[in-house]
Order: sequence, then structure tokens, then C-alpha cells
Amino acid sequence: MNIEVYREYCLSKKGTVEEMPFGPDTLVFKVMGKIFSSSGLQRLPAQINLKCEPERAVALREEYDGLIIPGYHMSKKHWNTLFLDSLSPKLIAELIDHSYDLVASKLPRKLRADLDALS
Repeated sequence: MNIEVYREYCLSKKGTVEEMPFGPDTLVFKVMGKIFSSSGLQRLPAQINLKCEPERAVALREEYDGLIIPGYHMSKKHWNTLFLDSLSPKLIAELIDHSYDLVASKLPRKLRADLDALS
């Protein structure tokens, strides 16, 4: 998966916006104002950060040693960094979905209702 396919996939998720709150080199995707993914645009090879349940994060790092690592500039417990060019697009999409769902499920009730109301 390349960075453009990643971007399009993230933007296809309901209630998602794209921002650059940390400057022009860091692309951030938020659902209802909460970050579920980010990417340092100058980092090569292309990498993305995704939120993950702590136990699953550790398991993924062990299974994909060197290709999924603790989150770069993020909480190492809750975030992983993935190397886009080295993992299957199917796995990356699954982990983007997991991150999005995890963040969306933790939204306050009002924001979850607003998200559910979007078409």
C-alpha cells in the first residue's frame, strides 16, 4: 500500500477528517476530532502510526518483527508504527479499521451518536 492509497482509505471512513496539526510534514486522520492514524510524510520508507489494543500491539510486533514497531513519537503501549511497503495491503487495511473502531468506540456518547447519524 502506498501513501496515497492509505490516505484514500482513511478518508473513506465515516466522520474522518484529514489535518496537519503538527506542521506540513505530518498527516493526521481524525474521527470526530480524535486521532486514529498519522504519518510522517518525510519518513522513508513510508510509515504510519495506528492505535491498537495493548495486547494485540505486542503480538503484532512479535509476529511482524521489524515491520511493526512501537509507535514513533506516540504511546508505545497503545500505538504501533507500520512500514507500508513491507506489509500486505489487506493487513494494513485491517489495522486501520481496528484503530478507527477502537478510537470511535471510546468517543463520548454524544459524539458516537453524531457519528452514527452520518451517512
